[in-house]
Formats: sequence, structure tokens, C-alpha cells
Amino acid sequence: MATVERRSAKAALDFSDPQYYISRELSWIEFNRRVLHEALDDRTPLLEALKFLAIFSTNLDEYFMVRVAALKQQIEAQVTRRSPDGRSPQEHLDAISRALRPIVEQQHQTFTTELRQQMAQAGIWLLDYDDLTAAQQTYCRDYFEEQIFPVLTPLAVDPGHPFPYISNLSLNLAVVVEDPRTQQPHFARVKVPRVLPRFIPLPEPKGKKREDGPGRWRGVPLEQVIAANLSALFPGMVVQEHYSFRITRNADLAVEEDEADDLMLAIEQELRKRRRGGSAVRMEIQRATPGPVRAMLMEELGLAETDVYDIDGLLGLGDLMTFMALPLPDLKTPSWTATVPAALDSLNPPGVDDDDTALETAEDLFSLLRRQELLVHHPYHSFSATVQRFITQAAHDPQVLAIKMTLYRTSGDSPIVNSLISAAENGKQVTVLVELKARFDEENNINWARKLEQSGVHVVYGLVGLKTHCKVTLIVRREGSQIRRYYHIGTGNYNPKTARLYTDLGLLSARDDVGADISDLFNYLTGYSRQQVYRQLLVAPLTLRQRLVSLIEHEIACQKKGKDGRIILKMNSLVDPSLIALLYQASQAGVEIDLIVRGICCLRPGVPEVSDRIRVISIVGQFLEHSRILYFRQGGQEVVLLGSADWMPRNLDRRVEVMVPITDAALQEELTAMLKSCLQDNRQAWDMAADGSYSQRRPAANEETRSVQVQLMAAAARASAG
Repeated sequence: MATVERRSAKAALDFSDPQYYISRELSWIEFNRRVLHEALDDRTPLLEALKFLAIFSTNLDEYFMVRVAALKQQIEAQVTRRSPDGRSPQEHLDAISRALRPIVEQQHQTFTTELRQQMAQAGIWLLDYDDLTAAQQTYCRDYFEEQIFPVLTPLAVDPGHPFPYISNLSLNLAVVVEDPRTQQPHFARVKVPRVLPRFIPLPEPKGKKREDGPGRWRGVPLEQVIAANLSALFPGMVVQEHYSFRITRNADLAVEEDEADDLMLAIEQELRKRRRGGSAVRMEIQRATPGPVRAMLMEELGLAETDVYDIDGLLGLGDLMTFMALPLPDLKTPSWTATVPAALDSLNPPGVDDDDTALETAEDLFSLLRRQELLVHHPYHSFSATVQRFITQAAHDPQVLAIKMTLYRTSGDSPIVNSLISAAENGKQVTVLVELKARFDEENNINWARKLEQSGVHVVYGLVGLKTHCKVTLIVRREGSQIRRYYHIGTGNYNPKTARLYTDLGLLSARDDVGADISDLFNYLTGYSRQQVYRQLLVAPLTLRQRLVSLIEHEIACQKKGKDGRIILKMNSLVDPSLIALLYQASQAGVEIDLIVRGICCLRPGVPEVSDRIRVISIVGQFLEHSRILYFRQGGQEVVLLGSADWMPRNLDRRVEVMVPITDAALQEELTAMLKSCLQDNRQAWDMAADGSYSQRRPAANEETRSVQVQLMAAAARASAG
């Protein structure tokens, strides 16, 4: 009886109560804190540490441009709606400021006091201008006159010169000069040009080496060279002081799709606005900047004290990524060369990874897919030897009649797009849905759309009010008197560059029922279809949410019947309140739940009587974890899904997403083993606590180190060698 009463008490809990949810905004900050930790970890090679510092900075830039900017807009519009965690927009802004300041302080202190010293010990001398020898300063003056001075444009601020527009993410010098005749101070702004290298390399000293010894690279920040030569910009004036500052602006697009006669034109117009940027949302400034200069900048930019971040040392540490280009493999993680899946190995001629001609003449891939489904896992498996090969062969196969594809993001020199153009030139019917609203890739996608259209490809831009985020390719092929469909469904973009950096999964197959679903999906995307039912696919915003609810509810029902309930979910973000509440109910019912959530997680694990059967980990490693895999035991009738959707309201309700069930027993087993390896990771895994904080796992003294990414690289190498 006591057990029944306890369960009744659990069922009566109100899961709309804010106490059960972590702030989405603060959870993201915790994720970026984990990124920063990789730079602090003494196990991280030096140049990789600089890379993680740079990623931390660029992540933070985007966070301010989008998330903080959105909160500011809500405050301006007097939005009073609270988020699921109970905070108002203003309360969120205040909490963000409190949470970020010590982390940003830690980032800059780590670089200034630790990593720059380690760089010097490794022979990478990032010097300050004041520490240069006389010969090096002479070199910098010559470089300034020849390369920098012609590019600079000092902008005065006075009654005849209004305060200049400060562009988004620009690094600037606030300069105070004095007129010696009037002894009046004047303010000017000098923009540090992005068209020049941020760190200027210096030649090795000639003759006797300095005490610091020979270096593998030595250089000086561009802004310091400009600052040391400001007198050339203000002849006849006395340069009194100068201070660096950097601005972040609202960079989200506001496109009224319902009112846009031409979506591409509307987005192009918004992009022109973004290049200038919207209202300022953050200013990073040298801590030593005097009060009057600081106050003037804040007033002109419309910023409050909470929007200003005082920095010791260099601003704009995202530029540290340039050091990854140095040819110093001893200071980097060992490089990884993707392998060819064993099933494809016999089909690949030598040079297939680099030679498109070899791809075109290689043995038919389609015959393999008629016999078996193929699971590919990037970057462990070569993108060019799998997905790119699939599309390239289709483009040149005389039996292929049509190619249909969604294109969310791709690289600037995309071989995928070139193959689609070749297919159209070869007389095939090619339809590509280009998502023009892919954030920060809008301009790139507009360029590809135009290039595709000029080559005869049918280009469509998706559905009004929805982003098309799914990653799907359909190949229609004539085989005798039969028409057969081949397809690829993935978790990541058709981008060969990110396929070397992100972990993503893809399914290559020729299953009739899924192929028919994909045909229906493209009719929904390109025509006037009101398709509501699919045979196998889970499609957002039509069927995915309902199916996920059904799967969790069935797991609860199985648990109540004495069948051990089990859920394992791997995704990038878990935000959706209704699905979180359902997971809480599953935990209350006794279902064991493991969540592998790389980034934002709004669920609180380990809360007694609520989520004590839920565990959450995050994996941050050499590659960005990007794949989405869902596992439900379902009383022994296991359901395994992969696809493009995270569990966020935008993915489930405002995007076109696709999840596909994996029915092949061997592939199910492979994916399940992958999930279990993630859960056993004790090198890159972080455990989440109920308060939203994370602690990194470390192997015990006598415990073997287990990194899922290292294990998968080793497994791929063994399979390739065997």
C-alpha cells in the first residue's frame, strides 16, 4: 500500500513547475565552460588548447549575436512571458552576466599567464610591441608604412564628425589626441582591419640570438603595431592614449516570409543589414580604459554596464585559431585519416578519396545497396568514399533518372554541388531544396542556389514558416523494367569539411518503404502535398513529436508490466518541456534512462522521486559530437532511430526534420554498442548534476582510459586494415 501511495504522490507532481527545469541560456554557458576546460586540461596539446580557446570565443560571439540579442529584443518589446525555468528576459540577462564574467576572466587569465608562457617554451613567441628589439621595431615600422597605413581610416568624433558606425565583431582602437595649439583633447576611432593578419610574423633575429633563443614562430599583434605608429595617422597632433575595444551586435535575420514575394531577395536585403549589424549587445574593452572614454563609448553604442566586459590582455581570442595552421604536429593531437567501410573497400579503386574521375568509373555502388544497408560514421569513415561517392556515381550513372536532395549547409568549394550540376548537365532531373535561412550560411546558400539554377537544377526554398533541417538524398534509378529508389539519411550536413570535424551518422539503403516515404517527403517540400502519414519515417512537424511521445509512453507501459524499461538518447540539445516532463514520468515509473547530450540540457537528473533514474553525460572531445541516436527497449522489440532532430521546440514544431528507424539487426547492434561506449567514456565525458553543473570523469589510478572517440578511431583503423 505504501508503494502505491508513493507512486500516487509522484504522479501528482506538477511538471510545469520551474524548479524542474534548467535555464536554456545558462545550460549553454555550462557547455561553453566545458569547451574552455579543454584548453585548461593539461592533457590537451598546446595548439589544441589555443584552438579550444578560440572556439570558446567564437561560440560566445554567436551566443551574444543571437541569444542575448533576442533577450534584449524581448525586453524592448516588454515581453513578460517567462521561460520554463521561471525567469523573465531581464532576469535571464542578469543571470547571464553573473555567470559569464568569471568564465571570461578565467579564459583571458589562462591565455595571458599560462598559455603564452607555454607557447614561448615551445618556441612560439607571441611578443608585445614594447618587448621587441630595436631591429624588430624597425621592421614593424616599415611593415606599417608599406602594408598597414594605406588600409587605415581614422575617424574623428566632434561636432562636425558624428560618432562612426562600429561594425559587428570589429576590433578597434579608441584614440585620444591633443591639439598642441589649443591643448584640447579629441577622440578618434581606428578600426583594426580584418583584411590583414591579426598576428604579424617577424623575421628571425640576425646574428647573435636573443636570450629567448631561436623560435619556430615569432610575431606581434596587429593592433599593437598600429598603436605604436598612431602618430603617422594624426600628424601635428599629440597621441595621448589609446585603448582596444570590440563590439558585438545583433546578427539574427528578421524575414517576414508571409509577406516576401521573393524569399531570396528578402534574405539578401536582410544580409546587407547584417553586414552592418543591428543594435550593439556587448562591448569588450581594455580594463585600463579611463572612465570618460568608457562612458562615451557606452552612451554612443546604447550599452548598459552589464553589457560591458573589461578584459586584461588581448581582445578577440577567436583569432588564436590561426596558430593551428603552424606545421608543428608535436603540439597537436595526432591527425586522423578517415577509413573506407569494409563493405565498400572492394569497390574502391586506388585514389578514390581524392579523384572524382575514379569515383565516376568505379564499380557500381548500387548493387551493394541492393544486398545490404550501409551505416557510415564520419569522421571515422571517409565522407568522399561514401556519401560523396553515392551522389557522384548517381550523377554519371546512365540509369539514374532523378536526384532529389536537401541542402542545409555545405562547404565553399562543395564537390556535392558540383556533382549535382554534372547530373543536370547529363540530362537527369535534379531537384535541390536549399535552405536559405540556415543561420550564418545564408549568403553561401544563396550563391549555391544561383549556381545550381543556372545549371538547370530545380531549386526550391522549402516551406513558409519552417526551416528544412533534415539531411536527405533520394536517387531514382531505372533497373530493367523496374524503378528503384536509393537514399541517404544523415544526422549531419552535406559538407566534406565538417565531416572531418563532426561525428555524424548516415544510412545508405534501398528499402522500398522508406524510399516511398522520401518521395512523399519531397512532394511535401516542393509541391502542394498535405501528406500527414508516413510508413516508416518520423517527420517533423507532422509525426515526429507524436511518435516520440508514443515511444516513451510505451516504455512506461512495458515497465509497469515488469519488462525492464530502458531508454538511451544521444543528441545535441534537450530543451522541450513536454518531452522532459514525459521522461520524468518514465523515471518515476522505474524506466532506466541515460541521456548523452553534448550541449544544452534543461532536464534536471538525479532529483529524488522525480528523475533519480535519469543520468546525463556530455562528451566534449577532439571531434564535435553531432550525431543523434535514439534507443527504446520496448519490451524486447527494440526501436533504434537516427536522424537530424534535437529535442527542442524549434526542431519538433518549426523545422522539417527526419528520423529513420534502423531495422537491420546488425546495424541496430552497432548503434547500441556505440551508445554504450559513450556511456563508459571516462576521458571526455562529463556527468551532469541536478543543479546543472558538470564534473569531468577521470579514470581511477588503476583504471584503463576509455575515450569513445579514440575507441572508434581504433575500430575503424582495424576494420580498414583487416
